[in-house]
Amino acid sequence: MESQTAIANPTMKKILILVNSVILFTSTCAGPLTTRLYFVRGGSRIWLSCTSITGGFPLTIFLLVIAYFHRKKSNGLDNTKIFLMTRKLFIASVISGLVTGMVNYFYSYGSAKLPVSTSCLLSSTQLVFTAIFAFIIVKQKFTSYSINAVVLLTIGAGILALGANSDRPRGESSKTYIAGFIMILLAALFYGFVLAFNEVSFRKTKKAIAFTLVLEFQMMMCFFATAFCVVGMLISKDFQAIPRDAKQFELGEDKYYMVIVLNALIWQIYFVGAVGVTCYSSALLSGILIAASLSVTEVIAVIFFHEKFGGEKGFSLALSLWGFVSYFYGATKQNKKRKNINTEVEVTQSPPI
Repeated sequence: MESQTAIANPTMKKILILVNSVILFTSTCAGPLTTRLYFVRGGSRIWLSCTSITGGFPLTIFLLVIAYFHRKKSNGLDNTKIFLMTRKLFIASVISGLVTGMVNYFYSYGSAKLPVSTSCLLSSTQLVFTAIFAFIIVKQKFTSYSINAVVLLTIGAGILALGANSDRPRGESSKTYIAGFIMILLAALFYGFVLAFNEVSFRKTKKAIAFTLVLEFQMMMCFFATAFCVVGMLISKDFQAIPRDAKQFELGEDKYYMVIVLNALIWQIYFVGAVGVTCYSSALLSGILIAASLSVTEVIAVIFFHEKFGGEKGFSLALSLWGFVSYFYGATKQNKKRKNINTEVEVTQSPPI
């Protein structure tokens, strides 16, 4: 189920997959909460919110500078390349970034209208879209375990959807609530495409995928996504409205800016993990991790935002975790089978003594 991305050290590849998986899982749990916190406490600027989702990309520059000097010291050369990204990967990052900018808007609009638990259950449908795009674009091969995971997570989202209408925030009209539903589903659809598109972009590169290259791709992707959102801020005059929006924030002006910065930081960490998992493993694994973590986020939202948690949400959470375990169990069996096959081939091909 892993992609064919080239990397020199197989052990390092496993470590990077694990690290990025942890980063992706934890940040996916925290991201929706900070985004919703902004709107729950009185924030109202949708374009500002979606800009903050990818607006933390300058933080990546510090990591890239450190990586550059490390390469320069290790190589001992004066002509060490500043950027490792190829022209094709750069173009791919531009396309991915612009689509991500659209996803940011769809997601922010939906988050402004829906409770976290509801938006999470709808966002988890991106796994289905990721699987579809992975099959079409990446030619992803499915196993019974991965199919089982997709089915379980999809059923879990469907069960939650049956009782979603009871979660409509007080004072929210049916029209805006439905619009929020549609926006979150569109975000899930387009982000499913982004994950698959990123995977195929890295697969087609002929270079070994160093983590520096992943950071470069992620930074450029977030830069163009942010540029897309900044244009929206200019058109909607969000920049002029920020001081007024901050004064109306229930937690105070200082906390207003802290929430915006924290949101940008968490989502930037998320994109590092998402791009890392996608290029070192697969878009489908990214989708599985995101869907599973969103179920955990629903529980956290109940605690912090006092949202309802009925029996359907508990059952959905159980199905999501079951699907998550199913995927990794299948991946482990595949890796063992692949190792055994490789060992047999090596033994067969060994010259006689």
